Amino acid sequence: MKALEGDLPKQAVATKSEDRILRLSQVFDASRETLFAAFTDPKILVCWWGPEGATIPECRVDLRVGGSWRTCMQGTSCDDHCVGGVYKEIRRPEKLVLTWAWESADGPGEETLITLEFLEHDEGCELQFTQEGFTERGVRDSHSEGWNSSLVCLRNFLTGEDAVI
Repeated sequence: MKALEGDLPKQAVATKSEDRILRLSQVFDASRETLFAAFTDPKILVCWWGPEGATIPECRVDLRVGGSWRTCMQGTSCDDHCVGGVYKEIRRPEKLVLTWAWESADGPGEETLITLEFLEHDEGCELQFTQEGFTERGVRDSHSEGWNSSLVCLRNFLTGEDAVI
């Protein structure tokens, strides 16, 4: 299973009304079930989750509406960056909606809402990713960099290539 060559994640051009929404889309040579599992099965998540260079020493998933999820990513600096949220909608293998908030010593950070849609495509499955609720464009842009890197890791995992994760 692999992502199509040259079909890298794309961010939509932000308009005034959407400048705090992140949208990404990528087509993978994989089934909807495979991609859905990549985002919901902790044994698979730890193989690709996080930006390039990160490892995942902790991953918990309670896959039910109202259930929580949490991952801790460790970068080359060995600092843990933990994030978690709650599942709002689960329609296997079509759609997953969850909240996202970074953890800090001061408590949870800004909460955003992520919607993942897994659409049948002639070449496999199209992942449509939306993250909304950012209070600043700069935070959205930072998440764009992280998610684009994470989707490279996902593509590498699905193709069996050695991802730097």
